[in-house]
Amino acid sequence: MTDTSTPDKDLLRHVILDFRQMAQFAEEPWVFTRGEGVKVQDSTGKWYLDGLSGVFVNSLGYGNQRVLDAAVAQLREMHFAPPLHGTTQPALDLGARLRRLAPAAMQGEHGPGIKILSGGSEATEAAMKLARQYWKQAGHPRKYKIIARYGGYHGGTMGALSATGGWERKSVFEPLVTGFLHHHPPSVFRSLFGRDLTPEECGIASARLVERTIESEDPETVAAIIVEPISISSAGYVVPPPEYFQVLRAACDKHNVLLIYDEIITGFGRLGQWFGADCFGVAPDVLCCGKGMGGGYAPVSAVIIAGKVWDAFLGDPAARLEFHHGHTFAGNPVAAAVGCAAIDEIEARDLVGRAHREGAYLRSRLDALQREYPDVIGDVRGAGFLQGFEFHAGRFPKSAKPGKRFEALARERGLLARCGEEYVAFAPPLVTDRADLDAMLDVATDCLHELAG
Repeated sequence: MTDTSTPDKDLLRHVILDFRQMAQFAEEPWVFTRGEGVKVQDSTGKWYLDGLSGVFVNSLGYGNQRVLDAAVAQLREMHFAPPLHGTTQPALDLGARLRRLAPAAMQGEHGPGIKILSGGSEATEAAMKLARQYWKQAGHPRKYKIIARYGGYHGGTMGALSATGGWERKSVFEPLVTGFLHHHPPSVFRSLFGRDLTPEECGIASARLVERTIESEDPETVAAIIVEPISISSAGYVVPPPEYFQVLRAACDKHNVLLIYDEIITGFGRLGQWFGADCFGVAPDVLCCGKGMGGGYAPVSAVIIAGKVWDAFLGDPAARLEFHHGHTFAGNPVAAAVGCAAIDEIEARDLVGRAHREGAYLRSRLDALQREYPDVIGDVRGAGFLQGFEFHAGRFPKSAKPGKRFEALARERGLLARCGEEYVAFAPPLVTDRADLDAMLDVATDCLHELAG
């Protein structure tokens, strides 16, 4: 085994991490060496509670035997298959599971269609490409514009980044892909519409502005709207009310616009339902999923395409109606076997129900913390095992970055959480038990006590 107790600083400067200044990182490196259950260990031997599932991925914890066995068995059988010529049984099995789990409103005579991919950016990019091709084949060739939300994050490739709504991740790469528009999110706590609106009124107002944007741009030029059921990125943490999605769905139906959900984070039980579409009671036309779909044991994602949309891609090969999109590792048999095993594990242990039940407990403890520290916590929000709080704007001005202060304090105490500048979110593995959940929240309590002075 490689000795990682004293990482090579020169190597650390040149192995590029996500969104990190490597010269600084090399001076204070953080190298993880192993995982066990819901904890990870670094090269100094210190253990941390994983309060964000790696990055919303590690839904089954570390060392899940069912998934490990499935990966090893498939590696021994066939690690790769020619993707331009055919498929494999694991890919077909994964597709069958996804079709079964898809929201009922996405079913159809020939659907839903399933495109298996490797990561979130691949999935969102594929969904937006599919929307443009769909409208060309449906007799509306001028429909090409994509509407997304400010604050949303859809991936790091150029198309996905163009849909992303935070300048922090994309300004250095501009100009980006043309045809992308953005609207302001239904951020109830920091609403642009005023604090006197109820969450329902805020959601409706935001969605109506989306419809006004469609009408102002000419509906015949708008192909799709892409949104996350819950947005969590460096630009903020947004939990829309159900009414937002209801109005959005009605606007899309009225103006012939496809509704795309980016459920890379929110899918596979994270919100206490299989998908955010189930949580909010409104189904999309195209659903992107990944992360928890494979539990982090292999890179796997997918696009689920509603039957009424998928029908447009079936026909005579001479008509070239097939979806013109592909990736080398899309549908990889090992990744597909991992996806099947992860879904089977979620179902066998009722981890969706567990996230719903334990998520309610997580929420109750966060609500109690807000009551204990009313001048520190301004708002608590979330669903299932994606819950968090935003710091009180009156106590902490934007420049104070209290979320980053909390993150540093939590790390010292052995807890990893998702912290923006103004919020803290918890997204523990779905297998987290009550004792570990309490341990995470006890650390959070200590951090808030210190922040409160």
